[in-house]
Amino acid sequence: MKHSRFIRLGATLAAFAAFSLSASAQAAELKIGLVAALTGQSAQSGEAITRGLTIAIDEINAKGGVLGQKLVLVKRDDESSPPKGVTAARELISSEKVVALFGGIDTPVSLAIVPIANQNKKPFMGVWAAGTNITKNGASPNYVFRVSAQDDLVDVALIKYAMSQYSAKKPGLILVNNPWGESNEKGLKAAAAAANLPIAGVEKIEQSDIDVTPQLNRLKSAGADTIILVANAGPGAQMMKSRERMGWSVPVVSHWGISGGRFDELVGPTAGDVHFIQTYSFFSPPTPVSEKIMSELTKRYGIKTAADIIAPVGTANAYDAMQLLALAIEKAKSTDGEAIRAALEQIESYQGLIKTYNKPFESAAHEALAPEDYVMVRYDAGKIVPVK
Repeated sequence: MKHSRFIRLGATLAAFAAFSLSASAQAAELKIGLVAALTGQSAQSGEAITRGLTIAIDEINAKGGVLGQKLVLVKRDDESSPPKGVTAARELISSEKVVALFGGIDTPVSLAIVPIANQNKKPFMGVWAAGTNITKNGASPNYVFRVSAQDDLVDVALIKYAMSQYSAKKPGLILVNNPWGESNEKGLKAAAAAANLPIAGVEKIEQSDIDVTPQLNRLKSAGADTIILVANAGPGAQMMKSRERMGWSVPVVSHWGISGGRFDELVGPTAGDVHFIQTYSFFSPPTPVSEKIMSELTKRYGIKTAADIIAPVGTANAYDAMQLLALAIEKAKSTDGEAIRAALEQIESYQGLIKTYNKPFESAAHEALAPEDYVMVRYDAGKIVPVK
């Protein structure tokens, strides 16, 4: 009988020890959440963001982590669906207890997550989606930050580029029919008006469209001499294939959504006709930070040259954003969301991959990048290279 009691006592102590070790291990970790497109037409964007975050997290952990704790990345696939993004964000916050969230390529998904982040006082870092209202969301205090492009600023850059590169006199707009397209329609019309540039017309494209000839024909008939495209890889590719079938060699200037998937593979030889915007190019002159990251990309993913990097802005933006978040947590000396939010607004400087950040975030402006950080690129034999 005593022997039986000892066995039960031993089992209880063992279970308690295992629980204590598990709790201790959890306490020694800080979880970082990622909600992004990990499958589907924009899966390359999610993979690129994962790479940037992973390289940054491993680098931070090798130096002792944050607040003496290791960072752990916890990913969820939103499949480019706002409802799935919302479910993922809520689960990461409530069940996984992440200290912060990172978002992916899709503006509609990020816009759906914004109120959840603000309501739960959870820092939400955008590293791709460019919708203006993601950070300018009306919340006070605002827990949403971004190391990426902003539509209003991108739209000014696209209009200027169409005018300088192609002498555009009457561009036509083809925009994805969702909140991201709506954001850019407003921004492009404002940018064109400021430049005294008439718009030939505005045409919408659905994610599922396989023939964009009617929209292109209407713009051609209206005298469009340049197309400005705002769409992700799938619908953007359908637009380019329709353009090719029409035999219309109109220049195309694009937002960066096309670079988050297999655009070049889907389009074929004319993919290189599109000039599109990025926040960073690994073809830039090397720096100690870029050389370090290239070395990691080579070691981990077999990348040999800058041209081999998929969706490069995802990697670049995510790397810098993770480093800035880690600085803020250390500065806050806390994992409390309010403390981290305030610390992000107080970061003085950080020498990152994209640039040296000086006061990247302020209370009224949560955008770390500006138009001078944008570069224009194109596809060349499947690789993203700078426009010469």
